[in-house]
Amino acid sequence: MPIPFPFSAVVAQEEMKRSLLIAAIDQSIGGVLVFGDRGTGKSTAIRGLAALLPKMRAVDCTYNCDPEASDDYLCADCRTKKAKNGGLKGRQVPVPVVDLPLGATEDRVIGALDLERALTKGEKAFEPGLLARAHRGFLYIDEVNLLEDHLVDSLLDVAASGQNLVEREGLSIRHPARFVLVGSGNPEEGELRPQLQDRFGLSVEVKTPTDLPTRMKVVRLRDEFERDPEAFAHKWKSKDAKVRRQIEKAKELLPEIEVPDATLEETAKLCIKLGTDGLRGELTVIRSARALAALKGDKTVTVEHVKAVAVSALRHRLRRDPLDESGSTSRVERAVRELFGE
Repeated sequence: MPIPFPFSAVVAQEEMKRSLLIAAIDQSIGGVLVFGDRGTGKSTAIRGLAALLPKMRAVDCTYNCDPEASDDYLCADCRTKKAKNGGLKGRQVPVPVVDLPLGATEDRVIGALDLERALTKGEKAFEPGLLARAHRGFLYIDEVNLLEDHLVDSLLDVAASGQNLVEREGLSIRHPARFVLVGSGNPEEGELRPQLQDRFGLSVEVKTPTDLPTRMKVVRLRDEFERDPEAFAHKWKSKDAKVRRQIEKAKELLPEIEVPDATLEETAKLCIKLGTDGLRGELTVIRSARALAALKGDKTVTVEHVKAVAVSALRHRLRRDPLDESGSTSRVERAVRELFGE
């Protein structure tokens, strides 16, 4: 398995790195959409984060079920074992990070009949797909805006319910499929369907650095990594370990963090000012601000946390305004300044 470029060695792109860490701390935020120029470290940062994520406790089953989960979030085999034994045993396993390739078939993604067992033993058995492997982890889609419509439909159904229902060839299987969806792409190559875009909690825009020192540093570090990946990874090992400990501490702290009514009120005012549809915007801002507070070790969510995540949480939820030619990022930044000041 190739050595990934260390997450802590990714230069600049602070909004992208912060958003990925927030999604790792609180999976209920709904994932991260990363759009921008080619060669700006989108895939590099995502794969680097995957390599440093703390391990999780899971049952030894196809779906990495949580031994502490209720029956609604367990697969059929684990529910049976739990009822029979009065509980489930778990072990420490890496958080799954699954790539969904563009050319993947629907059977490969959602699962299908196990043809080998059907032909050799005459048994109808389910062959789990990529959604099963991604349960409790991350599903990464590069060039997400080029994903075929039938796969987008399947992802929307699963993202909404947290379960994957497969009914085909006489099979009817339902299994848990809760994951953080991470997508990356270049907007010049095609637009993302609005229904799928809305499922991403955070949206990040990345651009090619324009200042000379940053560009030089990026090239120097990447060149050093490609000449000797193992030595480079060892050099950054302690910094990646520090980030891993930050994630672990933030997850422990998250349930204790309070959101004052004043912060909630200011968040609602911002969403009203921007005219966002529904209440998903407020929820995402508050959850993201809480995760950021946890990452920083703060016990209370403040307006400063809200300001830091507002653009990422809201830029993809704005209606098009024919009278305002500025982009969605500028509109959110302007509203933040008018409400909260610099």
